[in-house]
Amino acid sequence: MKKIDRYILKSYLSTFFFCILLFTAVVVVIDISEHADDFAKAKLSSWQILTQFYIGFIPRIDALLFPLFAFISVIFFTAKIAERSEVIAILSSGVSFKRFLYPYWIGGILLASVLWISYRYIVPKGNEIWGTFTTKYIDSNVGDFDQGTIKENVYFRIDSTSYAGIRYYNSDFKNGNNFFVEKIVDNRLVYDLRAQSIVWDSTTKKWRLYNAAERFFNGENKFTIKRSPDLLKEYSFKPVDLKKDDYLKDRMSTPELNEYIRMEELRGSEQIGTLLVERYNRDAIPFSVIVLTIIGVSLSSRRVRGGSGFHLAVGIIISALYILCSRFSVVFAMKGNFPPILAAWTPNIIFSVVAFYLYKRAPK
Repeated sequence: MKKIDRYILKSYLSTFFFCILLFTAVVVVIDISEHADDFAKAKLSSWQILTQFYIGFIPRIDALLFPLFAFISVIFFTAKIAERSEVIAILSSGVSFKRFLYPYWIGGILLASVLWISYRYIVPKGNEIWGTFTTKYIDSNVGDFDQGTIKENVYFRIDSTSYAGIRYYNSDFKNGNNFFVEKIVDNRLVYDLRAQSIVWDSTTKKWRLYNAAERFFNGENKFTIKRSPDLLKEYSFKPVDLKKDDYLKDRMSTPELNEYIRMEELRGSEQIGTLLVERYNRDAIPFSVIVLTIIGVSLSSRRVRGGSGFHLAVGIIISALYILCSRFSVVFAMKGNFPPILAAWTPNIIFSVVAFYLYKRAPK
């Protein structure tokens, strides 16, 4: 790496981290003003609010806008060096535009790797802290907290042949009543279980059933029945699977999310599309940092009338189009038949074409 490469890479990274730190400070101040009443009702100290809310909120919001700040940072400092004719001097010295992009590639891949690792482990941990605080102190103030406590008529799939249901389930106490399990093989009922109540046993990590009756079918209209006042059973579902939690998928690390998706596919869950979009986005969003970096340098390396202001305006428009494209594809995947993997990667595919077009038109 030559001196000019280090200069460009240093400018890229320093501008990016300055922008994201400045933005984080502004967002935190705005968020404090919006949630001041919630914090006052919670009666928590400033230190508790910082360690129980903002330590989780900051990684969440920074990861959300990470690619756009990388994009704006590239446009900002590249337009500055183009305005000072530094780009012209570099290209006039015999350096090709392809070689000029070398430090940008390094910076883009470096930042994309940081974001990719963060989405796998760091952001989910922050979401867990943020989501727990939000559920306990903020959502409860608007009357949404109780909606996640009681679930009625819960039906789900346990494995490839077994189905279960609970009439009422309390996610706080981890118990329910009118529980049943049915096992169907070759369109024939071979096993049926009914229990008056079901309770999670935290000691054995199993489900405890009360007043249970098991029927084993061994032929047409022939079965044996076994009654148990207290029965301990191990099933593939856990209390977390039955809890209504809008932040559940955000709290899981990528390995945990992969396993959760596998279980939900087995159960035939209706929310599988949302989970798959979340999973694919964790790979697609970091890749967008590289795409937007190439767009930014190809766009702003040409000296134009209006200087960096013109480039920033164009950059903001492209950013808005990227977000709009991303939102549309996600909605189509969740509400329609659009494949989740395409929903996550469509913005990158479209803007990769834009990046190639701008690269071809960039000053040589």
